[in-house]
Amino acid sequence: MTAIFQLRTLLALTLAAALGAGPALAEKPEWAGQGKGGKHAEKADKHAEKQIEKAEKRADKADKHAEKAERKADKHAEKAGRKADKQAARRADVRVGSFFSDDHRVVARTYYTQHYGGPKACPPGLAKKNNGCLPPGQARKWAVGQPLPRDVVVYAVPRPVLVQLPPAPVGYRYVRVASDILLIAIGTQMVVDGISDLMRM
Repeated sequence: MTAIFQLRTLLALTLAAALGAGPALAEKPEWAGQGKGGKHAEKADKHAEKQIEKAEKRADKADKHAEKAERKADKHAEKAGRKADKQAARRADVRVGSFFSDDHRVVARTYYTQHYGGPKACPPGLAKKNNGCLPPGQARKWAVGQPLPRDVVVYAVPRPVLVQLPPAPVGYRYVRVASDILLIAIGTQMVVDGISDLMRM
């Protein structure tokens, strides 16, 4: 009986040792830490979180930049629209034969009379031949509402006169032809209005 008793005791101890070693070989709980491998995993998780935060910040920054660009584009489009409206309004103000007022005529004639009237010479480009400072063959070759003939010689209007006149509308310009100041369309050369006989007061 002693051999059976010893065998049972040995078996019981072996079983107890096996069951006792089971918890020692089991994985550690989360609160117990993971040793070196756990630290690396924790570090990797923190790095991943930082990368996500950076990506979110970049996305926010890109969104703000896009919003700013959109506002700027809207503002630019609005400004361009206002400019186009003003130009259209300026074009609408150009009425054939009624652009210059009496005040504009007085200003232009005063300038030319003071600078070229009396004993002084005619405006540059004209020879005084007792014909009102008209060049030979140029006696009033233009007509309001008609294109300026190709053979007519045009001169720039002096700056002191230009500043006294309203700004030329978009698509138009001022020129001097003989002793007249004209507002003409740039493309067609159509005479919109004129101040004739600048030497007359």
